[in-house]
Amino acid sequence: MEEKEYFDKYEERLIEQLVAVCTERNVLAGKEIEVEEALTEWNAMAPEYMADAVSQINSYPAYTLALAGYIGMAVARGWDEDWERNCPFIYRALCGPQGFDYGDEHILQSVLGYSLESNEALLREAALRACAHTAMSQIRHEEVEGQTSKALYILARSARAMFRAGLSIELYARGYRYQRMIVDLPQNPAEQTN
Repeated sequence: MEEKEYFDKYEERLIEQLVAVCTERNVLAGKEIEVEEALTEWNAMAPEYMADAVSQINSYPAYTLALAGYIGMAVARGWDEDWERNCPFIYRALCGPQGFDYGDEHILQSVLGYSLESNEALLREAALRACAHTAMSQIRHEEVEGQTSKALYILARSARAMFRAGLSIELYARGYRYQRMIVDLPQNPAEQTN
């Protein structure tokens, strides 16, 4: 149980950092946009993603982490447009016919519908790149010995945090916001009228 708490705290600290990076870049407004169904989809796709990530993380650490964010963006689109029709998400389909190495381009172009040179694509790419570098820094800060189960769990939690960041970025771009609501309730229940 102690290890689970450690990984939970690690992921939450990382999410806070990613939200701060995204807020600084004006792609979020200080808060993660949470969608429980989307995390369920990530959990289903994570084993296939991790199989690819483990073989790529040493050569392409920033891209490997950023791809999880792109997947989050793709799931956000599916959630926003028609969750019932788009579920379940298939990891290999999201990455496209060229697979892991070109998953970012496939998601931007074919799933989200952006030209790679568009402002929308460039804004998302820059935000996810900054998030990936933040995640890499946090991973190094943990001083985890490579090729261990702890290193694998840190990678998995970092990827899930990146997925959550990508999900939030895309939902924010689609107009989702947390807003404070002020409700004027009567002081005395007897004052209520039907």
